[in-house]
Amino acid sequence: MKKTIITVVGKDTVGIIAKVCTYLADNKINILDITQTIVQGYFNMMMIVDTCQTDKHFGDIVDELVALGEEIGVIIKCQKEEIFDKMHRI
Repeated sequence: MKKTIITVVGKDTVGIIAKVCTYLADNKINILDITQTIVQGYFNMMMIVDTCQTDKHFGDIVDELVALGEEIGVIIKCQKEEIFDKMHRI
């Protein structure tokens, strides 16, 4: 399993989850865990996904999710699990 952390932040609008999940499904990326919240009109989502079935390189996924975020008005960031863990270790 190759876990990746995806975060999505921005003003809440209709279809954010649908568009991100459609991208993931179209690229054979499985959602393992997902949490989302809306606070005073701001949307925040964190996903843990498995990228072992996709044919795309990690860099391409990152670039395409950034472009998708720009298209729908949110910021999407991707990090491999091991990098995320090392950055958040105290």
